[in-house]
This record gives sequence, structure tokens and C-alpha cells, in this order.
Amino acid sequence: MFLLTQIIGLFVIGVYNSNEIPYNMQPPKDVQPPKTCEFQGSYTDYIQCIFMAIPGTIIFSFIVAIGIFIILTRLNADSFIRAWFFIVTILAIALALNAFFVKANIIYASIIAILISVILAYFKIYRRNLIIHNLTELIIYPGIAVVLIPIMGIIGIVVLLLLISLYDIWAVWQSQFMQKLAKYQMDNIKIFTGFFIPYADKKQKQKINLIKEKYKEKSDSFIEKQLQKAKVKVNLAILGGGDIVFPIITAGVFYKAYQSVIPSIIIMLFATLGLLYLFVFAKKGKFYPAMPFLTIAMYLGMIISWILIAIKII
Repeated sequence: MFLLTQIIGLFVIGVYNSNEIPYNMQPPKDVQPPKTCEFQGSYTDYIQCIFMAIPGTIIFSFIVAIGIFIILTRLNADSFIRAWFFIVTILAIALALNAFFVKANIIYASIIAILISVILAYFKIYRRNLIIHNLTELIIYPGIAVVLIPIMGIIGIVVLLLLISLYDIWAVWQSQFMQKLAKYQMDNIKIFTGFFIPYADKKQKQKINLIKEKYKEKSDSFIEKQLQKAKVKVNLAILGGGDIVFPIITAGVFYKAYQSVIPSIIIMLFATLGLLYLFVFAKKGKFYPAMPFLTIAMYLGMIISWILIAIKII
């Protein structure tokens, strides 16, 4: 699912590389970070260039969004948070679908895309369908990425990946903020931003099937309550949305910088290998910050891309 999302992301990025982003989401053309920073004798100018390359708007927005979300959770504003997620989901899905429709030369592509996205977002946020949830996750993050890629440069994404990885380590292993956030989303808001795969052992599956068969005439909510009463234990395999979207953004920044799909594919494949390494060696029942593993893998992909560019293979 992660790899498929990256492939979809690469397609969407390619479409918007030659087409404007709809719904007034196209960043201003004067908002362009420096592509490179070369030292020319002045440390002050060099450091200033580095700071200009770091996407301060994204970092500031990230901090503000987290702050607002924490305040809303303290106020138990679950309905407002759900509505917030609903609007963001509509826009993200619409941006991705529009890319497919534009490529297929469908007239009124942006209008059709927004109408379909409203339906999908409704079933995702308010009807809690597991299949629709994961299917929409495949296109949500490409939609988010295309808005952020135009305001990012190579230096900026290199620094941002490092900062996000350090934050991820702190949030998962030190403060356990990510675990609390995931639990709050699933228990209170009844949604989760990322891939969400429940699984159970053979004994628990038999218990689930017996309860479903016994109450097959009842509603899903009633069956869910019976499962809770029976204390059925279902494990969860989850991957957060940030772990999915940042590799797409990174691949997109390299695509924009070098106007070649090869560096993007290399970074995408290395990110997938980094996640695969984590899944193979991670212990069940434990939370891990995925971004450090993804970042190291993507840095390796960047180095290989730069080597290929230097020897003019790309």
C-alpha cells in the first residue's frame, strides 16, 4: 500500500508539473526557495541562504496545527475535529482525482473530482468503512504533497526530513505523544490518518465469526458492542500519514529540481526498502518512529541520484 501510494504520487506530481493546481491551491510564483547554496566567502550569506531554503511556512503551519488540535482535544471538540478532517480529505482526494481526469482529457475535471471526493470523504469520516478508509488513503497523500512541493527546494527537504525524524523519535519513544494521538483519533474521533489494518489470531477470528453469525441480523454498531463485551482482542498494523506523505514530497522536489523521473523513482524505492526493513525487524506490539528509517533510506537514494547526475547518467 505504501509503494502503491508512492507510484500514484509520482503520477499526480507529473500531471501537475505541466498543469496548474485547481481550487486556488497553486502557490504564488514568487514563492520559490533557493535551489542551491554555494559558499562564496561570506558565512553570513551562506547561513542566510540555508535558512531561506528551510520551508519555515510548513514548519510554522505544522506547529500551529498540532497546537490547535491539542486545544480542541482538551475541549472535547470531536465533532469540530471530524469536520476539519472532512474538509481536508475532500480537498486532498479532489486534487488527486483531478490529475487522473485531466490526464484522461475529461471535461469539467475539477468539478467532477470535487463531487466524487465529497462522497468518498463522507463514507470515510462519518461511516467508518475500513476498505474505503484505506483506498482513500492511497490518493489523499499525493493530493496533499502536490500543494507543498512547489514551495520546497532540495536543501529545504533535506533539512525538513532531519527535523521531522528528530520530532518523530521524541514523539514516539520519549513523550509517546504519537501513541496518545493515534489512540485519541481511533477512540474519540473514530478516524485515523494513515493506513489502518486490523488482524487477529486464529482463536480470536473464530470468536469474531461466531458473534457475527449469531447477530447477522443486527447492525454493525450492535455487533461491535458484542465484540467489546466478549473482549475480543484485535491487533492493529498502522502507518501514520506523515510517514506516507514525506517520501512523496521528497520525490516530487527532486522531480521538480532535475525534471527527471529517475531520481524520484530511486528515492521512492529506497523509502520502500527503509519501511520494509522496519517491518521485518520491528517487534510486534511495539511502536516505532518510521521517519528516521525512511529518512536514512531516502538520504541514500539522494546520494545515488547525485552520483548518477554527476556522471551524467541522469
